[in-house]
Amino acid sequence: MAHFAEIGSDNTVLRVIVADTKEWCENNLGGTWVQTSYNTHGGVNNRVGGEALRKNYAGIGYHYDGVGFYTPQPFPSWIKNANTYLWEAPTPMPTDDKQYSWDESTLSWIEIAAL
Repeated sequence: MAHFAEIGSDNTVLRVIVADTKEWCENNLGGTWVQTSYNTHGGVNNRVGGEALRKNYAGIGYHYDGVGFYTPQPFPSWIKNANTYLWEAPTPMPTDDKQYSWDESTLSWIEIAAL
């Protein structure tokens, strides 16, 4: 069994199911189907290492461009990494132990105050 994503006419993922084959999905459910793997994230197969199947595991509302799956763009300033298909802020998030939130108006990370 494998995971398959149904792709809508606008290249958005409509649903993800478990099935035997892509052909089974197409013959019994109609539509356009693409295999995905829950072991895949950021262009890496997290289970065995190496190249990942279609960059990321598909989710409802994700986009598919014929190469990989990626989430909707979180902020207008963020750029999709061509290798990982993950969105990256124009400024890297600080790597200390604090929590941050992205502020699009200033294009910077704002520390979240502890409660």
